[in-house]
Amino acid sequence: MSAMGREREQPPWLLPLQEALVEALPRLYGLPPDAVLSEQTGALLAAIERGELTRTLDDRQAAAVAASPFSRAVDGPLVVEARSVSWRRWHCRCREVLAALLERAGPLEKGADPPPSPGAADPQLDARQLQAVRAVLEHRLVLLQGGPGTGKTSTVAAMITALLAREPSTRLHLAAPTGKAAARLRAATAGLHPCSTVHRLLESRGGHFGRNRRHPLALDLLVIDEVSMVSLELMAALLDALPAEARLVLVGDPAQLPPIEPGALLLDLQQPEMLQALGASAVSLTTTYRNAGAIARLAGELRTGIERAANSDGLAPILPLLREVPPGENLSCLWVSELRPPVWVLQRLRERLAALGAAAAACRPGRPEGSRELLALREQLLVLAPLRGGPWGVDTLQRAVLADASAQPELWPEGLPVLCTRNLPEFGLANGDVGVMVGSPGAPQRQLLFGDGEPLWIDPVPLRAALEPGLALTVHKAQGSEAAEVIVLLPDASADPRLLYTALTRARERAMLVLPASWGEPCPSQTV
Repeated sequence: MSAMGREREQPPWLLPLQEALVEALPRLYGLPPDAVLSEQTGALLAAIERGELTRTLDDRQAAAVAASPFSRAVDGPLVVEARSVSWRRWHCRCREVLAALLERAGPLEKGADPPPSPGAADPQLDARQLQAVRAVLEHRLVLLQGGPGTGKTSTVAAMITALLAREPSTRLHLAAPTGKAAARLRAATAGLHPCSTVHRLLESRGGHFGRNRRHPLALDLLVIDEVSMVSLELMAALLDALPAEARLVLVGDPAQLPPIEPGALLLDLQQPEMLQALGASAVSLTTTYRNAGAIARLAGELRTGIERAANSDGLAPILPLLREVPPGENLSCLWVSELRPPVWVLQRLRERLAALGAAAAACRPGRPEGSRELLALREQLLVLAPLRGGPWGVDTLQRAVLADASAQPELWPEGLPVLCTRNLPEFGLANGDVGVMVGSPGAPQRQLLFGDGEPLWIDPVPLRAALEPGLALTVHKAQGSEAAEVIVLLPDASADPRLLYTALTRARERAMLVLPASWGEPCPSQTV
């Protein structure tokens, strides 16, 4: 059950809850206050809020926690394994889900008819892609992993083609954790198969799902893309709703950021014992077919460090590469001498808002004219930051551009990208969807244009509590998205390399990194 530091502000309720827990637990077990136990229970609670289920301890800490009733008691709240500590409830839940996945990974009983040759699906597939096609014919679980441009989507298409050739009546569905990721998956597979968000597939209803073991999914094959974003509880819900005989294909990039909610199942599946147990049902694609140039080289360096778990130095190992990016590459660096909202970035945001506003003015709610062009323009640029707060945070950037209008939806200008922050199936929206405001403030026909390909017009008034400006996004919110150009602000060299990797791999064509000049000695021409 992997854990790692991530860039995220501490919520205001966390400290009071930590203090209450640290005081209550020893009292419930009749123990005097203990500095080590207090420190570890408080830190473990903070880790859960960040989405991490375990913490790694030194030998002294591990021994102290393991010897306490917190761990030794049958109903104790903590579990210690080697030098890792976790909450017992999450530990047991994770073990259950991993065991259920491993059970699916076993080989299927061979039928009388031999499977078709995997190469028949696509003669251009490489050896590992063919292995994945073979795996879906022989196993109920396939774990397909790879970085950007390694052919994951084309491999999934070949897997589906091979399975349908063998079992034409296969009922299948494609899903992803966010609306943007689901839209990308739908487009990449030419809209040939049903595709939705995971929450919509499971018929999310507030705190529970309509689909479960009593009301299972009527599927023979389920493909989940961007599985790095799937939390422990969401995977548990999927397994609960998927028939035991159905195939499950999990597709993802383990170098990306783990989910916001607790439990990074894709990272847990990277443990050597898990990969050994998965055997032929786990396939890693390594040949890169697109995203060449400096973006790919830097992403490769980051990925190598992530795979080696060399995250303790943050971005320090790749700083020499950033200082030496030559002109003309698809990756560039802007070194900023003052830690305040960079003027160049603010100008790009204003230019983007103006361009979207002009395109939005040519649209009319409910009419197709101009709407597809506006939706396409929305996909041209992503401005990303690790945090919401701080001088380079998302909120600071948006306030600098929108002024007082940033917190008042009725004043949002025409053309403003607007982020949906909740799953709203009744409106056809998912958490993370980005729309564009059409109509000037006060206009009677003011609407939001959502959609990917097909326009979706929605009255913004009923959604007000679920909307916020989307001119800039946190890296977590941008997971599953892509844009022609990506601008990434990185104020802190100690950031988790996964954060930069995830941000960088959102770019289809080019990327700009905005960095403090204090990090080193960049080329003078790159400093502003």
